[in-house]
Amino acid sequence: MSRFLFVVPPLVGHINPTVGVAAELATRGHESAWACADPALVRRLAGDDVRVYPCAGPMLGSGDGTRPPELRGPEALKFLWERFLVPLADEMAPGVRAAVEEFAPDAVVADQQTLAGGLVAERLGVPWATSATTSAELTDALAGLPKVRQWLDEGLRALRARIGDPAGSADPRFSPHLVLAFSTRELAGPEALEGERIRWVGPSIASRPVAPGFPWDWLDPSRDKVLVTLGTANTDVGGRFLAECLTALRARADRVQSVIVDPGGTLTGPDADTVDDNATDDKDVLIVASVPQLPLLERVDAVICHAGHNTVCEALWHGVPLVVAPIRDDQPVVAGQVTAAGAGVRVRFGRVTAVKLGAAIDAVLHEPEHRAAAERIGTAFRAAGGTGAAATHLERLARPSKEDQ
Repeated sequence: MSRFLFVVPPLVGHINPTVGVAAELATRGHESAWACADPALVRRLAGDDVRVYPCAGPMLGSGDGTRPPELRGPEALKFLWERFLVPLADEMAPGVRAAVEEFAPDAVVADQQTLAGGLVAERLGVPWATSATTSAELTDALAGLPKVRQWLDEGLRALRARIGDPAGSADPRFSPHLVLAFSTRELAGPEALEGERIRWVGPSIASRPVAPGFPWDWLDPSRDKVLVTLGTANTDVGGRFLAECLTALRARADRVQSVIVDPGGTLTGPDADTVDDNATDDKDVLIVASVPQLPLLERVDAVICHAGHNTVCEALWHGVPLVVAPIRDDQPVVAGQVTAAGAGVRVRFGRVTAVKLGAAIDAVLHEPEHRAAAERIGTAFRAAGGTGAAATHLERLARPSKEDQ
């Protein structure tokens, strides 16, 4: 039996992939634990009985981590690193070290956004893997921004001097031992990084706790179904976009039924004027705070989203084409991957109108090449091995065979 410590940020899309891998490791007799700044979130996603070591750390979207919604491009990237990722690494480091010393893992699995995981493991001499929950970092997205790359490299060197091994040289975003890339080249494209340590395992798709109450009987088998979701971190900026989606989808209610995820209540709150009611007898549009996404994806025909990597991969796993409206961070890169692969249509998040959204919806629903591309990528995802392949690579990292040494 081996022990694995998953070091993750307090973000749903970065925790969920580790949950599936840990579940697979458990079936093979291994033990896992997590280190996170939000233990309650890990337990909600992985189960109440999992072991979680608490760490200090900021929460993106609160306090100094509240990002001005107008930030885009390099300025948004700078804000993410200066106000969230670097403080998260500095504040998590003592908790991660305590977790490693107490749990004594055979290997650490560090999300790309929890740099403390790799740096602390490096300092303590523990083998570590990178959990690359988005493929954007694996496509050299900063190739055309040399000044931004230089600024980031300098920041990473300073971070290593504070919490890592000063003699180390590995980029803390990419383990020198193993990088688990939860995608495939069919989506990431031909420019994706190569190397023996980079293992393209496809998405980590595994069963998750599903809250009761979703009205499955509401779904109409005679109409196409569209899911609209902007993830869990974009509540502050999504109101206008969701309203345009609602208008476009209501105009197609004779042939399309839609589910809109609106966690902030922007469409149904007391100040909303875009809908009259969210009554259960509305047979065209269902507006809810959350959905059981994986089982719902088995039943929908298209997804409108912000090009978050998890949502994109989960949709494509099910062969569902997308309308992508990237907001910031890695999302423009992921959106570019979707359109380059032919699996969807891109629209401008801040400026798209209901008319243009409607045209994009019609395209992914009725132009067969988009669905064919989505199904092709889904086939490649399954062939990559998912959680099983990831678990096998981690086993080899934790207990290398004589042939691997």
